[in-house]
Amino acid sequence: MRFAGKRAFVTGATKGIGRATVARLVREGASVIASGRDAADLATLRDETGCETLVLDLADAGAIRAAAAAMPVVDYLVNNAGIVLLQSFFDTTMEAYEQTMAVNVRAPLLLGQEIARKLVAAQRKGAIVNVSSTASHLGVPDHTAYCTSKGAVDSLTLAMAVELGPHGIRANAVNPTITMTAMGVMAWSDPAKSDPVKRRIPLGRFAEPEEVAAAIVYLLSDDAAMINGVILRVDGGHLIT
Repeated sequence: MRFAGKRAFVTGATKGIGRATVARLVREGASVIASGRDAADLATLRDETGCETLVLDLADAGAIRAAAAAMPVVDYLVNNAGIVLLQSFFDTTMEAYEQTMAVNVRAPLLLGQEIARKLVAAQRKGAIVNVSSTASHLGVPDHTAYCTSKGAVDSLTLAMAVELGPHGIRANAVNPTITMTAMGVMAWSDPAKSDPVKRRIPLGRFAEPEEVAAAIVYLLSDDAAMINGVILRVDGGHLIT
């Protein structure tokens, strides 16, 4: 019960890494506010875990600020939500680029600002984990906007760590490799596509959502009390090959 008496806010909570993170935080005693775009998916998550839920469009800056202002003080923030719009470099549209940056980068910035302000005002310590990707370090075909956004998330995390650290608020990020969420299974079920990538991962497999959630929860916890500004790879060694 590492998080008894603490409150966490998790975005992109209805599926995959976000859902696994909510479940683990609740099991370890946290009160969790889980956000997503689908009310029905949030309802099933609430029934399964007992978390609070919030329907929130992270592409809407005004809605983010209003939701954060209405929330109680939150000790832990997990910026997990993200979108991928597949377009080649030559075909990347400004609409797709701006939407990707709004959800993947602007939303974590806005939520971090609002939640950190309340923590500072309450003179409470806290922790933020931003979910990035190994795509922040790799050139991936048809992922121009996504790779750009995740590189920005890593840099945002470092800026957060420097400015929030003096207030007792730690900021870190995780860089998962391909993760076997429902979407990941659909996208990587063909061995002709997945096997060449797995051969570049020393552990020989992709990540499971629960494994990424475990890293996130560790970074939030007091077990990581001296870890700040770290970009933690959860990739089985993918980036060292």
